[in-house]
This record gives sequence, structure tokens and C-alpha cells, in this order.
Amino acid sequence: MARSAGPARIAPPAWLTAGLKPEAAPVPWAAVVRAAVALSVPLAVGMAAGKPAYGALVSMGALSGVIGDTADAYRMRVFNIAVPQLFGALGVTLGTLVFGEGWVAVAVVTVIALVSGMISSIGAVASVSGLLLLLNAVVGAGLPMPEPWWRAPVLLALGGLFVLVLTLLGWPMRRAAPEREAVAATYRAVAELYEATGTPSYDEKRQAVTASLNQSYDLVLARRARQHGRASSLVRILAQLNVVIPLVEAAPAAHLRARLLGPLPPEIPAAVRDLADAVEEGRTGAPALDLPTPERPAEKAVDHALRYAATVVLPQALGSARAGETPLADPDPFNVDDRLGRPAALRVRARRAARAVLLSEASWRYGLRLALCVGLAQALVSLVPVPRSYWVALTVTFVMKPDFGSVFSRAVLRAAGTAAGLVLAALVLSQVPRGWWDVPVLAVLAALIPASSAKGYAFQTAAITPVILLLSDVLNHQGFDLVLPRLYDSLIGCAIALVAGYLLWPESWHSRIGDRLADAVADTAAYVGRAFGGTEDHGGRLRARRKLYRDLSTVRSEFQRALTEPPPTGTRAAAWWPLVVAVERIVDATTAARIRVDHGAPAPDPAEVTAVERELRELADGLRGTDTLVEVRAELPGDENGVLAPLRREVGAARAIAGPDLR
Repeated sequence: MARSAGPARIAPPAWLTAGLKPEAAPVPWAAVVRAAVALSVPLAVGMAAGKPAYGALVSMGALSGVIGDTADAYRMRVFNIAVPQLFGALGVTLGTLVFGEGWVAVAVVTVIALVSGMISSIGAVASVSGLLLLLNAVVGAGLPMPEPWWRAPVLLALGGLFVLVLTLLGWPMRRAAPEREAVAATYRAVAELYEATGTPSYDEKRQAVTASLNQSYDLVLARRARQHGRASSLVRILAQLNVVIPLVEAAPAAHLRARLLGPLPPEIPAAVRDLADAVEEGRTGAPALDLPTPERPAEKAVDHALRYAATVVLPQALGSARAGETPLADPDPFNVDDRLGRPAALRVRARRAARAVLLSEASWRYGLRLALCVGLAQALVSLVPVPRSYWVALTVTFVMKPDFGSVFSRAVLRAAGTAAGLVLAALVLSQVPRGWWDVPVLAVLAALIPASSAKGYAFQTAAITPVILLLSDVLNHQGFDLVLPRLYDSLIGCAIALVAGYLLWPESWHSRIGDRLADAVADTAAYVGRAFGGTEDHGGRLRARRKLYRDLSTVRSEFQRALTEPPPTGTRAAAWWPLVVAVERIVDATTAARIRVDHGAPAPDPAEVTAVERELRELADGLRGTDTLVEVRAELPGDENGVLAPLRREVGAARAIAGPDLR
């Protein structure tokens, strides 16, 4: 007799619980120690001097510096910490000047929210700067600060300066280490990509390579903008990064070969890892590469790319390629075009940023959304007596950061993280005696911030909440009475963000995702034409491919945000997700075909190339005209044994993807 099934298990939907699972990430021990020292030492000095409130303000400034210290290269860390601190000092100054002024404070903080939201669209440093501008303005307008008015901004800036000093202690010994480590990590990601050729994990490893390349170029180009042509170490690092591109270009052809004939010889990924070690250690003169003799076009492409990289990374290892073989198309890696070319001058970038902020519809849209939510929060606490009401607007500010993730998911995670953090804060405030015991407790709590930030937003919130409450208790001595009001304030702030910042501002699927994906498909069609056009432009083809993958990476990130939202957005994102993967595979197949042609395979018929381009452009036009994917059976003519056969299959698979009707 069949066993009767038990009651159906009731579980919350995935879009609601996404983000509550900790992400796998190593513990950044250096950041853990730095955070513990940066927050506890100022409080200890303040207590020793009989001014614990001053010490608490310096620790608050250090907290902002710890949160903003997300870069790897030291020069970028200076900007990531110092520039936001200046905006934070301006914010607390303006907030302090309107403290207790009622509706004047509401108006001023609302205008600051508008400015903060608009400048956040410029870039990462501007985003953190806008965040601290608004956060500190809210704190200054909601908490009594020490007199005179300039003391609070100076103390907060000292905290950020202390974090900066601690961060730069290793600069003399590790001046170029972050850039070298990033480039070495890119080589290791490529080695894992070659190991994954012919397996289902290839797509995941390719995405990891794209992310690593983006990070490495961001770090190296940030240095290049200020000292290109003056530092031989930078020139060498840039050359080592440039020559990894042919290895990446050869990977799709190697993947196709591995699917047909089996995995690549293990000597290939081992050789790439040896190059990674050489980059990281800065060494030269390693033994010559011991690679198997290539026979097929894909194998020749990998062999040429690997030996070409070795001539740059290990210039004493190989004098040239194999006897009788032609090196790759880029003979001078020092002149290879980088991802975007040399960065423009600072004043040019400043003008472009100002123009983008003032003329961008997206910039105004987000600024107005943030201003509306913060204005409602400030007005609410002005009408309803809420103790320490600044927490409502703080919650709104954190939840409404669009570059940090979906507003809906952040509201859910903020509420969950705050609740967990308040449990820990309740234990601390009820069990730990006030006074010097605050210093070691703060050190332990501060260490949890960088350790938990990599795990996810909810975990970061849970770590930050008790730190802020402990420092607030030093300022206002409310003790355990702080806990429940903060929970209520957080829930109110999340509700304001959800209603006024999410539900009242519905964005069409096209403006958010559909048109971006359609543009990527159209660019893919142009890439196919460029790859097999009549003119040889290796540098242009390289730049087009890098731009395509970066654009697709942005689309992928937006999809991942959409997947955490309730229907219909989350459901539609899940339906369209396979198309993103299909477009990435089309780019891979195009690159693989071009590489095979470069190394001896017969070139495709121009009519075959034109047919592929036409199908991709029709797909792009279709994506712009509908919210629902429709299956299309594409009949692409061509040689089934030709170089474009895999590409035609990928295009046909993309055209055949259909989704549910959600209109």
C-alpha cells in the first residue's frame, strides 16, 4: 500500500528570502583588525580625556571610513575614504545648523536628499559621498551635537582620517601589490576557465573571468590616469594585463574543441597558473614552457596566446614563438588598446559628470524618489513625537540606494538585519556595564562589520546596528531603552521606502532591462559583422568584445536584482534569464569562429554571416517591442561542418526561447 503523502510544506517564496542566505566569502582579516582598532581607540582616548562623547563622534566617523573602504588599490582607497569624509563633514554641518528648527530642518534635509540622490549616479566614490552627505545631515539634524557648530564635523573627519592612516600603513611595502594581485587573480581565473572547457561549469567560469578583468582594468586604469608614462612598474602591469586578452579570446575555441575531443592537456592551465605566480611575485626568467604540440586551429590559438603571454610576463623565458610560427596580431603588448583607452583629463570627466547629472532622466528620477521618501520621514517625525527620530530617515537612506540592490529586497533585508542586530544590542546594553567596558565590546562588534559585509546586506546591517546603538548610548545615555524604539523606527523607514520609493514609482520592463538587453543583442550583431568583415581590425574587435561582455555583466546584475522582487517583475526576469545566457554564448561562439579562422580554418561564406546578423537584429527589434518572449524557429543556411555551425546553433537556440505571457 502506498504511503500517504504528508502535508505540503509551506515555505516563503524565493524572491522574499533571497539574500538571507550567507554568501561564501573569505574573512578579510586585515580589514577586521583595522575596523576593531579604528573604532575602539578613539573611544578609549575620549574616555581617558574625560570626553567620551567626543570619542564616540570620532568612532562614528571611523565607522563611515570602514564601510567606505571597499577598494583594493591604495590610490583608490584614498579617494574612497577621503572624498566621502568631506561630504560627510558638510552634511553634519548643515544638519547641525538646522537642528531643532522644525519644518526648516525638513526642507533642508529634503533638498540634501535630492542632491545626494542625483550625484550618486556619477560613480562609486560619488555614490558613497552622496550617502554620507545625507546620513550625516540626518544625524546632525536629529541629534544634539557638541558646541560650537564646527566641532562635530571636525571630530567625524578625524575618525575618517584615522581609518585612512591605518589603511595606508602598508603602502610603502605594498605600493603596487593590489594591482599585481588583481592581475594575477585574472590569470588564475583564466586557468580555471581552461580547466572548465567542455564542461557545464564553463559559463560560470567565463563570467568569473569577465568580473576579474573588469576589476583589474578598473584598478590599473585608475593608476594610469595619474602617472602613465612615469612608472615602469605600471607599464609592465598594464602589459601583463593586456596580453591575457588573447588567452581569453582563445578560450571559446578551446571550449568547442573540448566538447568534441575531450579536455585540454593539464599542462595548459598549469602554465597559466605559473604565469599568475610570476605576475604576483614580480619575477622573470622562469624555465621555458613545456606545452604539447598543437595540431588543430583551436589548439594553435591557445598555444600562440600562451606563448605570447609568456614573452611579456617572463621576458627571459622565451625569445620568440615556436620556430616557423607567426606571433599573434598584436606584436607590442605595451601598445595594445586597453578596455576604454586612456582616461580623459580630470576636468573633462568632471564636466561630463556634471552634464550627466543635470541632464539625465534617471538621475532626476532617483533624486526625486529619495527626496520624497526622506522628506516624508522627516515630516512624520516632526508631526509625531518619536524619540531619536533620525533613525527613520537613516533607514530610508540605506534602503533607497539603488546601486546597492533592489529597493524591495533591501527593505526586507534591512528589517531582518536590524531585528537580528537589535537582539545583539539588547544583550550588550543590558548586560555590559557602561564605561571602560564599552571599549573592548566596541572592538569586538566593529570587527564583525567587515567579516559580515561580504556575506550579504542583511548580515552587514546586523553587524552595524549594535555598533551605532552603542555609540548612541555613549552620547545620550538611554541604555536598553534605545532598543525597541529603533526597531519601530526601522520598520517605519522600511514601510516609507516600500510605498513612496517603490510602489509609487513603477518602472517599465523595457526602460529597466528590456532595452538594455536589446542593445546588447544589437551590439552582438555588429560584433558578428566586425569579426568576419572585409577589414582586419583586431584592436577594434577586441574592444567591441570587451564592451559587450561588460554590458552583459551589467544586464546580468540588473537581472539578479529583478529576480529578488515580487511578481510580475521577478517572474519575468526568471523567464528572460536564459536569453542573457544565450547571448553570452553567441558572443563566445563568434569569438571561437574568428579564432579558428585566424589559425587555418576556412572562412565562412559572407551570405552565412549576413543571415546570422539579420536574425540577431530581428531578435533585438523584437525585444524592444514586447514584454513577452515569443518562440521563433530560425532557419539559418550554411555548411553544417563549417566554422559558423556552432554560432548558428546558438542563434537558433536564442530565437527559440519563449516566456510566459505576463501582461
